[in-house]
Amino acid sequence: MKEYVILGIITLLVFSVVCQADNEQNHSRNICERETLSNGFFGLNDRLANNGLELRLSATQIYQQNTRGGISTHRKAGRFTGSYDLELSADLRKLLGIEGGRFYILTESSFSDGINGPSVGSAFGVNGDGEGNRSIDVTQMWYEQSAFDDSLRVRVGKLDLTGGFDHYGCPVAFDCSMYANNENSQFLNSALINNPTIPFPDRGLGVMAYYHPMGSLYLSAGAADADADARETGFNTTFDGDSDFFYIFETGITPKIDSAKGPLQGAYRIGMWVDGKDKQKFSNGEEVRNDIGFYTTFDQMVWKENAEPNDSQGLGAFFKYGLANGKVDDITDFWSIGLQYQGLFESRDDDVLAFGMAQGVFTEQANANDGNGYSSDNEIAFETYYNIAVTPWLHISPDVQYIANPGGDKSVNDAVVVGVRVQMVF
Repeated sequence: MKEYVILGIITLLVFSVVCQADNEQNHSRNICERETLSNGFFGLNDRLANNGLELRLSATQIYQQNTRGGISTHRKAGRFTGSYDLELSADLRKLLGIEGGRFYILTESSFSDGINGPSVGSAFGVNGDGEGNRSIDVTQMWYEQSAFDDSLRVRVGKLDLTGGFDHYGCPVAFDCSMYANNENSQFLNSALINNPTIPFPDRGLGVMAYYHPMGSLYLSAGAADADADARETGFNTTFDGDSDFFYIFETGITPKIDSAKGPLQGAYRIGMWVDGKDKQKFSNGEEVRNDIGFYTTFDQMVWKENAEPNDSQGLGAFFKYGLANGKVDDITDFWSIGLQYQGLFESRDDDVLAFGMAQGVFTEQANANDGNGYSSDNEIAFETYYNIAVTPWLHISPDVQYIANPGGDKSVNDAVVVGVRVQMVF
Protein backbone atom coordinates (compact mmCIF):
# COMPACT_ATOMS: atom_id res chain seq x y z
CA MET A 1 0.00 0.00 0.00
CA LYS A 2 2.85 2.36 0.83
CA GLU A 3 4.24 1.86 -2.68
CA TYR A 4 0.91 2.97 -4.20
CA VAL A 5 0.95 6.14 -2.07
CA ILE A 6 4.48 7.00 -3.20
CA LEU A 7 3.58 6.27 -6.82
CA GLY A 8 0.51 8.48 -6.56
CA ILE A 9 2.47 11.37 -5.09
CA ILE A 10 5.15 11.10 -7.79
CA THR A 11 2.42 11.08 -10.47
CA LEU A 12 0.86 14.23 -9.04
CA LEU A 13 4.22 15.99 -8.79
CA VAL A 14 4.96 15.14 -12.44
CA PHE A 15 1.54 16.53 -13.31
CA SER A 16 2.51 19.72 -11.43
CA VAL A 17 5.69 20.13 -13.51
CA VAL A 18 3.79 19.52 -16.75
CA CYS A 19 1.16 22.09 -15.81
CA GLN A 20 3.81 24.64 -14.87
CA ALA A 21 5.58 24.20 -18.21
CA ASP A 22 2.30 24.35 -20.12
CA ASN A 23 1.19 27.51 -18.34
CA GLU A 24 4.44 29.26 -19.24
CA GLN A 25 3.87 28.50 -22.93
CA ASN A 26 0.09 28.61 -23.24
CA HIS A 27 -2.21 30.79 -21.21
CA SER A 28 -5.42 29.27 -22.55
CA ARG A 29 -8.05 27.90 -20.19
CA ASN A 30 -6.69 24.33 -20.01
CA ILE A 31 -7.21 21.73 -17.30
CA CYS A 32 -4.21 23.01 -15.34
CA GLU A 33 -5.65 26.52 -15.05
CA ARG A 34 -9.23 25.70 -14.09
CA GLU A 35 -10.51 26.65 -10.62
CA THR A 36 -12.15 23.20 -10.40
CA LEU A 37 -11.36 19.91 -12.12
CA SER A 38 -14.75 19.74 -13.88
CA ASN A 39 -14.69 23.45 -14.72
CA GLY A 40 -17.71 24.19 -12.53
CA PHE A 41 -19.48 20.87 -13.17
CA PHE A 42 -18.95 21.24 -16.92
CA GLY A 43 -20.40 24.74 -16.99
CA LEU A 44 -23.39 24.05 -14.72
CA ASN A 45 -22.19 26.55 -12.09
CA ASP A 46 -22.04 29.31 -14.70
CA ARG A 47 -25.69 28.69 -15.54
CA LEU A 48 -26.72 28.41 -11.88
CA ALA A 49 -24.90 31.65 -10.99
CA ASN A 50 -27.59 33.72 -12.72
CA ASN A 51 -30.03 32.35 -10.14
CA GLY A 52 -27.64 32.86 -7.23
CA LEU A 53 -26.73 29.18 -6.79
CA GLU A 54 -23.29 27.64 -6.47
CA LEU A 55 -22.26 23.99 -6.02
CA ARG A 56 -18.88 22.83 -4.73
CA LEU A 57 -17.57 19.28 -4.31
CA SER A 58 -14.18 18.64 -2.70
CA ALA A 59 -12.22 15.70 -1.32
CA THR A 60 -9.37 15.53 1.18
CA GLN A 61 -7.19 12.41 1.42
CA ILE A 62 -4.53 12.06 4.13
CA TYR A 63 -1.84 9.49 4.79
CA GLN A 64 0.02 9.64 8.13
CA GLN A 65 2.45 7.35 9.88
CA ASN A 66 3.96 7.48 13.35
CA THR A 67 7.65 6.89 12.74
CA ARG A 68 8.99 7.21 16.29
CA GLY A 69 7.74 7.07 19.86
CA GLY A 70 4.09 7.40 20.78
CA ILE A 71 2.04 4.28 21.51
CA SER A 72 3.12 2.26 18.48
CA THR A 73 5.06 2.67 15.24
CA HIS A 74 3.77 -0.59 13.74
CA ARG A 75 -0.01 -0.36 13.83
CA LYS A 76 -1.47 0.42 10.42
CA ALA A 77 -4.96 1.34 11.62
CA GLY A 78 -5.98 4.86 10.63
CA ARG A 79 -3.03 5.66 8.39
CA PHE A 80 -5.42 6.56 5.58
CA THR A 81 -8.26 9.00 6.18
CA GLY A 82 -10.57 10.77 3.78
CA SER A 83 -13.42 13.26 3.74
CA TYR A 84 -15.78 14.57 1.09
CA ASP A 85 -17.70 17.85 1.21
CA LEU A 86 -20.63 18.83 -0.99
CA GLU A 87 -21.72 22.45 -0.53
CA LEU A 88 -24.65 24.45 -1.87
CA SER A 89 -24.78 28.24 -1.45
CA ALA A 90 -27.75 30.36 -2.47
CA ASP A 91 -27.92 34.13 -2.86
CA LEU A 92 -31.60 34.62 -2.02
CA ARG A 93 -31.69 38.09 -3.54
CA LYS A 94 -31.12 36.58 -6.96
CA LEU A 95 -33.13 33.44 -6.30
CA LEU A 96 -36.19 34.75 -4.44
CA GLY A 97 -35.77 38.51 -4.27
CA ILE A 98 -34.95 38.47 -0.52
CA GLU A 99 -32.49 41.33 -0.04
CA GLY A 100 -29.56 40.30 2.18
CA GLY A 101 -30.70 36.68 2.41
CA ARG A 102 -28.36 33.73 2.09
CA PHE A 103 -28.82 29.97 2.46
CA TYR A 104 -26.08 27.37 2.92
CA ILE A 105 -26.04 23.59 3.22
CA LEU A 106 -23.04 21.30 3.74
CA THR A 107 -23.09 17.51 3.49
CA GLU A 108 -20.06 15.51 4.56
CA SER A 109 -18.82 11.94 4.55
CA SER A 110 -15.57 10.46 5.80
CA PHE A 111 -13.71 7.30 6.69
CA SER A 112 -11.30 6.46 9.54
CA ASP A 113 -10.47 8.27 12.79
CA GLY A 114 -6.78 8.46 11.94
CA ILE A 115 -3.66 7.20 13.72
CA ASN A 116 -3.91 9.22 16.92
CA GLY A 117 -5.76 6.63 19.02
CA PRO A 118 -3.91 3.48 17.98
CA SER A 119 -0.45 4.96 17.33
CA VAL A 120 0.24 8.40 18.85
CA GLY A 121 -1.91 9.03 21.94
CA SER A 122 -1.85 12.82 21.68
CA ALA A 123 -4.33 14.76 23.81
CA PHE A 124 -4.66 17.25 20.94
CA GLY A 125 -4.98 14.84 18.01
CA VAL A 126 -2.65 14.79 15.00
CA ASN A 127 -5.35 14.70 12.30
CA GLY A 128 -8.05 17.35 12.56
CA ASP A 129 -9.76 15.90 9.48
CA GLY A 130 -10.14 12.38 10.92
CA GLU A 131 -13.92 12.32 11.43
CA GLY A 132 -14.44 8.55 11.64
CA ASN A 133 -16.56 6.31 9.45
CA ARG A 134 -19.65 8.26 8.49
CA SER A 135 -22.07 8.19 5.61
CA ILE A 136 -23.42 11.34 4.00
CA ASP A 137 -24.55 13.63 6.83
CA VAL A 138 -25.99 17.13 6.65
CA THR A 139 -23.61 18.83 9.08
CA GLN A 140 -24.60 22.45 8.36
CA MET A 141 -27.81 23.99 7.11
CA TRP A 142 -28.51 27.62 7.94
CA TYR A 143 -30.12 30.84 6.83
CA GLU A 144 -28.30 34.18 7.10
CA GLN A 145 -29.87 37.59 6.94
CA SER A 146 -27.86 40.78 6.61
CA ALA A 147 -29.08 44.32 7.20
CA PHE A 148 -27.86 47.92 7.51
CA ASP A 149 -25.49 47.73 4.53
CA ASP A 150 -24.18 44.34 5.68
CA SER A 151 -23.04 45.72 9.05
CA LEU A 152 -25.36 43.27 10.84
CA ARG A 153 -25.57 39.57 9.99
CA VAL A 154 -27.60 36.94 11.81
CA ARG A 155 -27.28 33.24 11.08
CA VAL A 156 -29.69 30.58 12.37
CA GLY A 157 -29.96 26.83 11.79
CA LYS A 158 -27.56 23.92 12.09
CA LEU A 159 -24.24 25.70 12.64
CA ASP A 160 -20.50 25.27 12.99
CA LEU A 161 -19.56 27.96 15.51
CA THR A 162 -15.94 27.85 14.31
CA GLY A 163 -17.03 28.75 10.77
CA GLY A 164 -17.21 32.44 11.51
CA PHE A 165 -17.87 35.51 9.40
CA ASP A 166 -15.70 37.61 7.10
CA HIS A 167 -14.72 41.08 8.33
CA TYR A 168 -12.65 43.36 6.08
CA GLY A 169 -11.20 40.30 4.38
CA CYS A 170 -10.40 38.43 7.62
CA PRO A 171 -12.14 35.42 9.19
CA VAL A 172 -13.59 36.36 12.59
CA ALA A 173 -15.90 34.80 15.21
CA PHE A 174 -15.08 32.47 16.79
CA ASP A 175 -11.40 31.61 17.47
CA CYS A 176 -10.68 32.05 13.76
CA SER A 177 -7.31 32.75 12.19
CA MET A 178 -5.98 33.67 8.76
CA TYR A 179 -3.12 31.20 9.15
CA ALA A 180 -4.25 28.42 11.53
CA ASN A 181 -7.89 27.46 11.21
CA ASN A 182 -8.42 25.03 8.31
CA GLU A 183 -7.45 21.35 8.38
CA ASN A 184 -7.98 21.02 4.62
CA SER A 185 -5.36 23.56 3.60
CA GLN A 186 -3.39 24.62 6.70
CA PHE A 187 -2.21 22.71 9.81
CA LEU A 188 -3.42 19.18 10.57
CA ASN A 189 -2.80 19.10 14.33
CA SER A 190 -6.06 19.95 16.09
CA ALA A 191 -4.30 22.34 18.48
CA LEU A 192 -3.27 24.42 15.46
CA ILE A 193 -6.82 24.51 14.12
CA ASN A 194 -8.90 25.52 17.15
CA ASN A 195 -8.03 26.36 20.74
CA PRO A 196 -8.51 23.13 22.80
CA THR A 197 -9.52 25.07 25.93
CA ILE A 198 -12.75 26.10 24.16
CA PRO A 199 -15.32 23.25 24.42
CA PHE A 200 -16.97 23.93 21.06
CA PRO A 201 -20.05 21.73 20.68
CA ASP A 202 -20.54 19.52 17.66
CA ARG A 203 -22.41 21.07 14.75
CA GLY A 204 -26.02 21.54 15.84
CA LEU A 205 -28.89 23.97 16.16
CA GLY A 206 -28.01 27.48 17.19
CA VAL A 207 -27.81 31.15 16.31
CA MET A 208 -24.85 33.48 15.79
CA ALA A 209 -24.64 37.19 15.02
CA TYR A 210 -22.02 39.65 13.83
CA TYR A 211 -22.18 43.44 14.11
CA HIS A 212 -19.83 45.97 12.56
CA PRO A 213 -20.53 49.34 14.22
CA MET A 214 -17.62 51.37 12.83
CA GLY A 215 -14.17 51.20 11.27
CA SER A 216 -12.48 47.82 11.67
CA LEU A 217 -14.25 47.05 14.97
CA TYR A 218 -16.69 44.14 15.19
CA LEU A 219 -18.79 42.42 17.86
CA SER A 220 -20.12 38.87 17.70
CA ALA A 221 -22.08 36.38 19.80
CA GLY A 222 -23.33 32.85 19.39
CA ALA A 223 -25.42 30.22 21.20
CA ALA A 224 -25.73 26.56 20.27
CA ASP A 225 -26.89 23.21 21.60
CA ALA A 226 -24.09 21.92 23.84
CA ASP A 227 -25.24 18.31 23.39
CA ALA A 228 -25.36 18.41 19.58
CA ASP A 229 -24.43 15.47 17.37
CA ALA A 230 -23.53 16.40 13.80
CA ARG A 231 -25.15 13.20 12.53
CA GLU A 232 -28.54 14.19 13.94
CA THR A 233 -30.98 16.95 13.01
CA GLY A 234 -30.51 18.49 16.45
CA PHE A 235 -34.19 18.71 17.40
CA ASN A 236 -33.96 15.68 19.71
CA THR A 237 -31.33 17.35 21.93
CA THR A 238 -32.14 21.05 21.57
CA PHE A 239 -35.81 20.71 22.50
CA ASP A 240 -35.77 17.70 24.81
CA GLY A 241 -36.81 19.66 27.90
CA ASP A 242 -33.39 19.49 29.56
CA SER A 243 -31.27 21.34 27.05
CA ASP A 244 -27.77 22.61 27.72
CA PHE A 245 -26.42 25.52 25.70
CA PHE A 246 -22.98 26.79 24.86
CA TYR A 247 -22.55 30.59 24.61
CA ILE A 248 -19.62 32.48 23.12
CA PHE A 249 -18.81 36.17 22.71
CA GLU A 250 -16.02 37.83 20.73
CA THR A 251 -14.88 41.29 19.74
CA GLY A 252 -11.88 42.57 17.86
CA ILE A 253 -10.39 44.79 15.21
CA THR A 254 -8.91 44.03 11.78
CA PRO A 255 -6.55 46.94 11.06
CA LYS A 256 -4.22 47.44 8.10
CA ILE A 257 -0.72 48.67 8.90
CA ASP A 258 1.01 50.82 6.28
CA SER A 259 4.20 49.52 4.71
CA ALA A 260 6.41 50.32 1.72
CA LYS A 261 4.64 47.66 -0.34
CA GLY A 262 1.09 48.33 0.72
CA PRO A 263 -1.10 47.73 3.78
CA LEU A 264 -0.40 44.73 6.00
CA GLN A 265 -3.63 43.06 7.13
CA GLY A 266 -4.01 42.08 10.78
CA ALA A 267 -6.72 40.73 13.09
CA TYR A 268 -6.80 41.02 16.89
CA ARG A 269 -9.57 39.20 18.75
CA ILE A 270 -10.61 38.48 22.35
CA GLY A 271 -13.48 36.32 23.52
CA MET A 272 -15.14 34.42 26.34
CA TRP A 273 -17.39 31.35 26.48
CA VAL A 274 -19.90 29.80 28.87
CA ASP A 275 -20.56 26.05 28.75
CA GLY A 276 -23.94 25.08 30.23
CA LYS A 277 -23.20 21.35 30.44
CA ASP A 278 -22.79 19.68 33.83
CA LYS A 279 -19.15 19.06 34.70
CA GLN A 280 -17.59 17.36 37.70
CA LYS A 281 -14.86 18.87 39.87
CA PHE A 282 -11.68 16.82 39.89
CA SER A 283 -11.31 17.28 43.66
CA ASN A 284 -14.62 15.92 44.95
CA GLY A 285 -16.86 15.03 42.00
CA GLU A 286 -19.25 17.89 42.73
CA GLU A 287 -21.23 18.95 39.66
CA VAL A 288 -20.67 22.44 38.26
CA ARG A 289 -22.71 24.26 35.60
CA ASN A 290 -21.90 27.30 33.46
CA ASP A 291 -18.17 26.72 33.13
CA ILE A 292 -16.42 29.89 31.89
CA GLY A 293 -13.24 30.48 29.90
CA PHE A 294 -11.41 33.17 27.94
CA TYR A 295 -9.31 33.30 24.78
CA THR A 296 -7.49 35.62 22.44
CA THR A 297 -6.04 35.24 18.95
CA PHE A 298 -3.85 37.53 16.84
CA ASP A 299 -2.77 37.31 13.19
CA GLN A 300 -0.65 39.81 11.34
CA MET A 301 0.93 39.96 7.91
CA VAL A 302 4.41 41.29 8.66
CA TRP A 303 5.93 41.59 5.19
CA LYS A 304 4.68 41.72 1.59
CA GLU A 305 6.68 40.74 -1.48
CA ASN A 306 5.04 43.27 -3.79
CA ALA A 307 2.59 46.15 -3.81
CA GLU A 308 -0.36 44.66 -5.71
CA PRO A 309 -3.40 45.10 -3.42
CA ASN A 310 -4.77 41.57 -3.95
CA ASP A 311 -1.41 39.81 -3.79
CA SER A 312 -0.97 37.80 -0.58
CA GLN A 313 2.63 36.71 -1.06
CA GLY A 314 4.74 37.34 1.99
CA LEU A 315 5.20 36.49 5.65
CA GLY A 316 2.42 36.25 8.23
CA ALA A 317 2.40 35.37 11.93
CA PHE A 318 -0.24 34.16 14.41
CA PHE A 319 -0.70 33.67 18.16
CA LYS A 320 -3.48 32.10 20.24
CA TYR A 321 -4.06 31.82 23.97
CA GLY A 322 -6.78 30.17 26.03
CA LEU A 323 -7.61 29.99 29.74
CA ALA A 324 -10.04 27.48 31.27
CA ASN A 325 -11.18 26.42 34.74
CA GLY A 326 -8.64 23.99 36.17
CA LYS A 327 -11.21 22.58 38.59
CA VAL A 328 -13.24 20.94 35.82
CA ASP A 329 -11.30 21.24 32.53
CA ASP A 330 -8.31 19.04 31.69
CA ILE A 331 -6.36 21.73 29.82
CA THR A 332 -6.29 24.93 31.84
CA ASP A 333 -3.78 26.99 29.84
CA PHE A 334 -3.00 26.90 26.13
CA TRP A 335 -0.97 28.87 23.64
CA SER A 336 0.12 28.47 20.04
CA ILE A 337 2.33 30.50 17.76
CA GLY A 338 3.51 30.21 14.18
CA LEU A 339 4.60 31.66 10.85
CA GLN A 340 3.38 31.30 7.27
CA TYR A 341 5.13 32.31 4.06
CA GLN A 342 3.31 32.31 0.74
CA GLY A 343 5.32 32.34 -2.48
CA LEU A 344 8.71 31.57 -0.98
CA PHE A 345 10.13 30.16 -4.22
CA GLU A 346 10.32 31.81 -7.62
CA SER A 347 7.38 30.89 -9.91
CA ARG A 348 5.58 29.19 -6.97
CA ASP A 349 3.46 32.18 -5.95
CA ASP A 350 0.56 30.17 -4.49
CA ASP A 351 2.59 27.63 -2.49
CA VAL A 352 2.57 28.02 1.30
CA LEU A 353 5.24 27.04 3.84
CA ALA A 354 4.22 27.19 7.51
CA PHE A 355 5.49 26.28 10.96
CA GLY A 356 3.48 26.18 14.18
CA MET A 357 3.98 25.28 17.83
CA ALA A 358 1.32 24.67 20.48
CA GLN A 359 1.39 23.85 24.20
CA GLY A 360 -1.45 22.74 26.45
CA VAL A 361 -0.95 22.73 30.22
CA PHE A 362 -2.91 20.10 32.14
CA THR A 363 -4.51 21.22 35.37
CA GLU A 364 -2.73 20.16 38.55
CA GLN A 365 -6.03 18.79 39.85
CA ALA A 366 -6.13 16.12 37.13
CA ASN A 367 -2.91 14.12 37.36
CA ALA A 368 -1.77 10.52 37.48
CA ASN A 369 -2.61 10.23 41.19
CA ASP A 370 -6.25 11.03 40.39
CA GLY A 371 -6.33 8.28 37.79
CA ASN A 372 -6.51 10.60 34.80
CA GLY A 373 -3.09 9.68 33.43
CA TYR A 374 -1.41 13.10 33.35
CA SER A 375 1.99 12.27 34.76
CA SER A 376 3.39 15.18 32.73
CA ASP A 377 1.96 18.65 33.17
CA ASN A 378 1.87 19.53 29.46
CA GLU A 379 1.84 18.39 25.84
CA ILE A 380 3.67 20.27 23.11
CA ALA A 381 3.14 19.94 19.36
CA PHE A 382 5.37 21.20 16.56
CA GLU A 383 4.21 21.06 12.95
CA THR A 384 5.44 22.18 9.58
CA TYR A 385 3.83 21.73 6.18
CA TYR A 386 4.39 22.83 2.61
CA ASN A 387 1.19 23.29 0.60
CA ILE A 388 2.00 22.80 -3.10
CA ALA A 389 -0.53 24.42 -5.41
CA VAL A 390 -0.26 21.93 -8.27
CA THR A 391 -3.26 23.57 -9.93
CA PRO A 392 -6.03 25.80 -8.52
CA TRP A 393 -8.06 22.62 -7.91
CA LEU A 394 -5.28 20.30 -6.68
CA HIS A 395 -3.07 20.89 -3.64
CA ILE A 396 -0.53 18.48 -2.10
CA SER A 397 0.86 19.12 1.40
CA PRO A 398 3.74 17.10 2.90
CA ASP A 399 3.50 17.43 6.69
CA VAL A 400 5.71 16.64 9.71
CA GLN A 401 4.71 16.78 13.38
CA TYR A 402 6.67 16.32 16.60
CA ILE A 403 4.60 15.59 19.72
CA ALA A 404 6.32 15.99 23.10
CA ASN A 405 4.71 14.24 26.09
CA PRO A 406 1.83 12.67 24.10
CA GLY A 407 -1.30 12.62 26.25
CA GLY A 408 0.62 14.07 29.18
CA ASP A 409 2.07 10.61 29.87
CA LYS A 410 5.76 10.45 30.77
CA SER A 411 5.86 6.74 29.98
CA VAL A 412 5.12 7.47 26.30
CA ASN A 413 8.09 8.61 24.21
CA ASP A 414 7.88 11.73 22.07
CA ALA A 415 6.29 10.95 18.71
CA VAL A 416 7.27 11.93 15.16
CA VAL A 417 4.42 11.83 12.63
CA VAL A 418 4.97 12.24 8.90
CA GLY A 419 2.24 12.46 6.31
CA VAL A 420 0.87 13.95 3.15
CA ARG A 421 -2.50 15.55 2.36
CA VAL A 422 -4.10 15.74 -1.07
CA GLN A 423 -6.96 18.20 -1.52
CA MET A 424 -9.03 18.29 -4.72
CA VAL A 425 -11.95 20.48 -5.79
CA PHE A 426 -14.14 18.89 -8.45
